[in-house]
Amino acid sequence: MTTMTDASVREFKMPDVGEGLTEAEILKWYVQPGDTVTDGQVVCEVETAKAAVELPIPYDGVVSELRFPEGTTVDVGTAIIAVRVAGGAPAPVPAQAEAAAPAAPEAPAAPAAAATASAPASASASAEEAKPAARQPVLVGYGVSTSATKRRPRKGPEVTVPAPAQPELNGHAPAADSPRPLAKPPVRKLAKDLGVDLTAVTPSGPDGIITREDVHAAATPAAVPAPVAAAPAAPAPAASYDGVRETRIPVKGVRKATAAAMVGSAFTAPHVTEFVTVDVTRTMKLVEELKQDKEMQGRRVNPLLLIAKALLVAIKRNPDINASWDEANQEIVVKHYVNLGIAAATPRGLIVPNIKDAQDKTLPQLADSLGELVATAREGKTSPSAMQGGTVTITNVGVFGVDTGTPILNPGESAILAIGAIKLQPWVHKGKVKPRQVTTLALSFDHRLVDGELGSKVLADVAAILEQPKRLITWA
Repeated sequence: MTTMTDASVREFKMPDVGEGLTEAEILKWYVQPGDTVTDGQVVCEVETAKAAVELPIPYDGVVSELRFPEGTTVDVGTAIIAVRVAGGAPAPVPAQAEAAAPAAPEAPAAPAAAATASAPASASASAEEAKPAARQPVLVGYGVSTSATKRRPRKGPEVTVPAPAQPELNGHAPAADSPRPLAKPPVRKLAKDLGVDLTAVTPSGPDGIITREDVHAAATPAAVPAPVAAAPAAPAPAASYDGVRETRIPVKGVRKATAAAMVGSAFTAPHVTEFVTVDVTRTMKLVEELKQDKEMQGRRVNPLLLIAKALLVAIKRNPDINASWDEANQEIVVKHYVNLGIAAATPRGLIVPNIKDAQDKTLPQLADSLGELVATAREGKTSPSAMQGGTVTITNVGVFGVDTGTPILNPGESAILAIGAIKLQPWVHKGKVKPRQVTTLALSFDHRLVDGELGSKVLADVAAILEQPKRLITWA
């Protein structure tokens, strides 16, 4: 494995997206060892818990090593590729080689020579201290550089504060002068959960970093020799499954994040779901008419477009539905903008990208945004920023032939509208039973901030618009 013994070899570490994510899976490498790369060139595609993202390399050089194969989940901050750059400084002598070399006799140095030699070193050290900290790369652009502002020293006599006693873990007390072990926050949490003392763990990661595997190995109790008279215990049967009759799929990436988000939402926000069945025959006729309209030519025109517009109008008439619950400050935050989320099923799992400021878009603009959103999601190219900041979501379960459901809120949002299948059904129309296009809508909302009256008004407004689409003009 390539290390940093040669100053001309640079390691590119898995960047942090700045959203609390701690790991990403390497989906595909676009380069191999020996390939030449340039600054900004995409070298691999990774999948975080939110989306698939392409990573560019931040310098020129030749790939010397790929640290992990495709399909590996890597912690943020771990080096994933080593690149040999041109013009690097000569490699420092390793400590082992320095110890093995015979010691040369020291010649007495004149004081003037010593002073001359120390001057450049001091200047170099000062320059290094004055140099601002490097900006750490993130998946979307580069992070903000560290501020160079320094606090002035406090005047007054120095007070020595004794260091607090360190707690014991697993029956071991760390030495008072022992350095703090190197480990990432998720690994530290794992060690805490398993009761493992990190100071007693032997690191196997690069630069002496403790990995998850190290913690798990330390948590495994050592075998205790059985008494001489005791009979050897039978080994426990290993867990197994029938590979022909069962298939096991690792839970990771988007699917893992979705599962965690849905569990958190279901057990945090008190859900209420209301239903309404509505005759959408006139809406379906309007869809066909819009497909022939010159202004809508080449645009994605379907029932979802008009339902999205109907929901935006209903939110305009009932703005308190477009809010979120601030638990920390015990406040309801009403949003004066609508980032309309559209749940999309992709090969990697369910994602919910949103259309920013959807309330300001005309029908053609909304159609363009919907078309772009769906196409990007199908290609697996949805960016993390496209899935942030949603306020209200639509999920179209009707495309699967389902009548409706009780959707779970997207975390941080107050409402989600589910659209059922549109079917030809017998319906009383103008006093007579006739075949009409009918669908069932379901609106789930957070009952902490949306009461039954408000939720009912929003759902009734959406249904009224779909039954009489001309209300899009009179109510908008």
